[in-house]
Amino acid sequence: MTQDPTRERPPLGPRHWPTWLGIGAMAAMARLPWGLQQGLGRALGGLLRNTMPQRRRIAARNLALCFPELDAGAREHLLRAHFASLGIGLFEFARAWWGSIAPMRRGLVVEGLEHIEAARAAGRGVIVVSGHFTTLEICGRLMCDHVPLAGMYRPHAEPAMEWAVKRGRLRYAAAMFTKQELRPAVKHLKQGGLLWYAPDQDPSRGESVYVPFFGRPANSLASTHQLARLSGAAVVAFQHARRADGGYTLRVLPMPGEIPSKDATVDTAAVMAAIEAMARAAPDQYLWIHRRFKRQPDGSSPYED
Repeated sequence: MTQDPTRERPPLGPRHWPTWLGIGAMAAMARLPWGLQQGLGRALGGLLRNTMPQRRRIAARNLALCFPELDAGAREHLLRAHFASLGIGLFEFARAWWGSIAPMRRGLVVEGLEHIEAARAAGRGVIVVSGHFTTLEICGRLMCDHVPLAGMYRPHAEPAMEWAVKRGRLRYAAAMFTKQELRPAVKHLKQGGLLWYAPDQDPSRGESVYVPFFGRPANSLASTHQLARLSGAAVVAFQHARRADGGYTLRVLPMPGEIPSKDATVDTAAVMAAIEAMARAAPDQYLWIHRRFKRQPDGSSPYED
């Protein structure tokens, strides 16, 4: 694993040129005034809602599955708010990787750091569990102002994007580990490090179990249990949200019960319950365009092909 991408040669061949043009556009977007970015982000979200019908249908289906108590009008309002948040989130991602986050630091609220400090004072590493929210990247960078977070992530399939994003993330993260780099991640935790990741999407590989998520069976990675068992690290939840006033709130919360227990399913259920609580607290900001329930225990799927 190389933690300094400046020592890695960027892929510059002709087949990567379209990606570099996109990266250049995103880097330019990252430097626009924050107020303008918010307005453009909402407009972009509306455009995405109208030009990505499959993702819109997936998000609408997820909202129907997870919020059956809402009527059709309320769910449509939430769907529109989600796409607006998604559009703003694209500018937040660009800023986190390549821009200034000075505007985001104003009005920032950070709570619960004592839960991390208590574990570190006891000589333990800390697994910081979050979910896939539109604010994931910007709030991760903001938290790095306060604690030395390392991240675990899925590499981009396009090498130029992987090089550029990893370079951007290592401006603020203590280290970055791919999901395949289990041994270095465990070593980092054993040495008292912090590892932040989001285990809430339907996995294509790795040990998984079905546990409830919004009252439905959800195929979920059991990796939090495994990482805690192998490393002896503590586990905390990381809740983050963009507030209505434009500021951000970062909150570290203790997990219910001690992880790892003897049962990976029990631990995974606790993690998913924590992420569900985060999603209920900021429902417009959770990533509803992902097919979270695509594999059910009986082999069925609630999504249309």
